[in-house]
Amino acid sequence: MQTTYEEAISQLEEIVRQMETNELDVDQMNERLKTAQQLIKLCREKLIKTDEEIKQTLSNDSK
Repeated sequence: MQTTYEEAISQLEEIVRQMETNELDVDQMNERLKTAQQLIKLCREKLIKTDEEIKQTLSNDSK
């Protein structure tokens, strides 16, 4: 199952909350940061893809 944009954002928010409340030890923080990087990349890719699809749809509608 592929992670949705909303799920990724929710996971990122949870990581930030854990970091802000000092719930993570050094090893956990390292792992959560790696996860956050992957989630940010996924969100960026989804936003770029959606933007391209919207532009294409609008372009096709104006023809």
